[in-house]
Amino acid sequence: MNKKVITTCLAACSLVAGLSLIPVSGIMAEDNGRPELTLNGGSKGPIPFKHQLHQTVVKDCAVCHKDFGKKPGTLDEAKKTGALRPKQVMTQTCIACHKAKKRTGEKSGPTSCSGCHS
Repeated sequence: MNKKVITTCLAACSLVAGLSLIPVSGIMAEDNGRPELTLNGGSKGPIPFKHQLHQTVVKDCAVCHKDFGKKPGTLDEAKKTGALRPKQVMTQTCIACHKAKKRTGEKSGPTSCSGCHS
């Protein structure tokens, strides 16, 4: 009887240990941030950003997040350290993507500075 209990306990421990090796992202939903954000627009004022809409349309987070992390404040931090220039993300990522979509006839976001800085 004791041998059976020990074998069962060892099997259960092995199962728990094995499950702990599975990446958590495969089990739990990824934290995709808030549906709407307000970005620091510098001297032109804050920029309302429809984050969830972009997630739905773009689907691949790396398209936008290739130059900066997902943690809140990383854009401002990257600008402070010089890793990103002011306007770099907006002109090279946002506006470029919006213009490309517009050229193909797809619905797109603003393609000028005043479209976001209202």
